[in-house]
Amino acid sequence: MIVVRVELHSAITRKVTEIARMHIRNAGGTKDIGNYSAETLRGRSREQLDRGVCQRGGTVLGYPRLRIHVWHLVARALIAMRYAGAAELEQETDLFGGEQADA
Repeated sequence: MIVVRVELHSAITRKVTEIARMHIRNAGGTKDIGNYSAETLRGRSREQLDRGVCQRGGTVLGYPRLRIHVWHLVARALIAMRYAGAAELEQETDLFGGEQADA
């Protein structure tokens, strides 16, 4: 599994805060061409993200594992989950409110 963490490094306090996390899992394929499932986790802190609640999920099919850099896989996963690309739309599960934002 590939884990992508987004951290905020404060220039003022020097505090490091994890603000997002993505998991990308191998879902088959061959040595050269891979299929992957991806999910982003709900939350804006390590404690919330550690709960493992899926916010969005998607699938990447036919990824050339050895030909291009892993950042392309991350980008394709974000597109598959509609964070980027032509279908870039805010989804209800993206909205923080109530106890989720306070937890």
